[in-house]
Amino acid sequence: MVSAPAPTPSVLRRLLQAAGYHLEDLPGATVAVRAVDHRAVAIVPRGRSPAEVEPLFPPDSVHRTIVYDGEPGDPARESAAQHGIELLDPSTLGPALGEILLPSALVPGVEPAGVEEAPLEGPFPPVAAGARTVRPRIDRREAQAIAGLPGARYTLRLVPFYVAAYRVRAPALAGGAGAVHRRLVAVNATSRRAETWDEGVRELVSDVDGPAERLAPQLTESGAKPLALEAIRRRHTVRVDHTEQHAGAIVVESRRVPPAVEDVRLGPFSLIFVPYWYAETAEGRRVLDAVSGRGAADVDARAE
Repeated sequence: MVSAPAPTPSVLRRLLQAAGYHLEDLPGATVAVRAVDHRAVAIVPRGRSPAEVEPLFPPDSVHRTIVYDGEPGDPARESAAQHGIELLDPSTLGPALGEILLPSALVPGVEPAGVEEAPLEGPFPPVAAGARTVRPRIDRREAQAIAGLPGARYTLRLVPFYVAAYRVRAPALAGGAGAVHRRLVAVNATSRRAETWDEGVRELVSDVDGPAERLAPQLTESGAKPLALEAIRRRHTVRVDHTEQHAGAIVVESRRVPPAVEDVRLGPFSLIFVPYWYAETAEGRRVLDAVSGRGAADVDARAE
């Protein structure tokens, strides 16, 4: 398995902007802030201490990351740990890039407990006829920089997904009615892999610019529904600890409790196509999400 190298500074800036960050160039630093989940990234040269960089982050930052252009050294790592700051360098940025670019689980998508469930709307706003393709944000040049496979052949493939909006009432740790979560569920129509998405991350267009290979679905909509329900219940399973005392000993029993099937409301499916870059060589291949730049696995049936 080839590890992904760190992107160049210019590519990193474009990736952050495509992921919804607002970039501000300051003396000796670039600070990228994403308002939707209060994540902040500071890009600084080696030699500036985390304590010196910390005031550059907004006060309401939830997750703070410093990206150095070289090895920062043990004192900087110890300082970052003391200030609760994630520290990355060229050797660790590549594997962590997907987490930085994708929206955090803190993105608003939860309704207070006890909210009455209204009928679901479609998973996306009304779009023009045929607009069922997710617009890629990573172009070929950026995919080459992220994958780092010399001599590889790069192909943009559009992978079919059945996507639906859902609402689910998660189990409450203390009993009673839990909070209602709103998200999207997406079932890969070739690999049968199901996952949940945050709303508003992907933009639908009628087609992509340039050549792309559009894969055919290998799964029917009726076959997607049980996979979607399983993914939703797995995503919103909670761990419940039950404590009892027996003969002076305290016994803690932990159980994982998924939402009941009747607590899931699933909207109608839409078939959309999601772009992925395939970097293929004689030794193997690397697949990148063309929206986030994050490495992907099990994207199509041929990956299995």
